[in-house]
Amino acid sequence: MNKQNAREYFSKAYRIDHRIRSKFEQLESLNALATRATSTLSAMPRNPNRSTSTMADVIARIIDLQEEINQDIISLVDSKREIMTIIKSIENSEYQTLLEKRYLCFLTWEKIAVDMCYTIHHLYKMHNAALEVCSKILNQDT
Repeated sequence: MNKQNAREYFSKAYRIDHRIRSKFEQLESLNALATRATSTLSAMPRNPNRSTSTMADVIARIIDLQEEINQDIISLVDSKREIMTIIKSIENSEYQTLLEKRYLCFLTWEKIAVDMCYTIHHLYKMHNAALEVCSKILNQDT
């Protein structure tokens, strides 16, 4: 496995996290839709032939989406656990910190540079070196 593959391997958690956030936004939208639908009910007589399946469909979609989110969260936790195992096997503690901040905390390069008191250029060099070490570790595991 090369550096690029190691980077992609570590980025898996970030992609799952984004998918979860997107689904939470969808869930908020569906909840708002369900709230609006129930607030339009009035004391006026209704057509008995009118279908209420729209509301049932929204509720079913909300339940399905919540289950998808739960499964994605489990996947994210598993992915982070795998990544942490690789990171912990690195001897250099600075590399560990850098990779944890980037791939487990999802911090920007600028934030990591400030936190670790390095220039971004130096951080990029460290990151490349850390990925080289990770590539070797991942190659040993396969």
